[in-house]
Amino acid sequence: MSAVVPGQVIDHAGIAARIPHHGSMCLLDTVQSWSEAAIECRAVSHTDPTNPLRSNDQLGAAHGIEYAAQAMAVHGALLAGVEGPPRQGYLTSVRGVSLHVTRLDDLPGELDVRAERLSGDDRNILYQFSVSHQGRCLLEGRAAVVIDASALAQKEPLK
Repeated sequence: MSAVVPGQVIDHAGIAARIPHHGSMCLLDTVQSWSEAAIECRAVSHTDPTNPLRSNDQLGAAHGIEYAAQAMAVHGALLAGVEGPPRQGYLTSVRGVSLHVTRLDDLPGELDVRAERLSGDDRNILYQFSVSHQGRCLLEGRAAVVIDASALAQKEPLK
C-alpha cells in the first residue's frame, strides 16, 4: 500500500487495503477527494443484487450509514498514514439521522458519500455525513467513532 497525498483519487483496491471490510462488504468504489477535514467517495454497490446488506430484495436507506461509516474508516486510515493492517474503529453512535428516501437500490448510477470531521483526537472522532444521488440528499446525520478500541481496553481501569 503506497502513501497518497490529500486530494488524490483512490480506487476500490486502495480502499480495501485501508479498511477491514473485504470482498462484497467493501462498499465504496472510489475516494474522489479528501483532506484533513473531509472525504468524498463514490459507490455503485447499492444496485448490486448480491449486496450483502440487502434484505427482502432491497437495500433500505438506513444502510447508507454503513456507506458513510466506511468513508469515515478510509478517512481515518488516510489521516493516520500508517502502512500495514487497518486499525479497528467502531461506530459508537449515530445522531440526528434524517432519511429522505426509503431505499437506495432503485437509484441508478453512483452514490456520493461525504464525511466531514467535526472534532476529535487520535481515539475519538465526531463526523457529519451525507449520502446523495445526482445532487439530492438521501440521508444525513452525525456519527461518533472510536478508533483502535482494543488499545482503550488495555488502559488501566479507573480507581
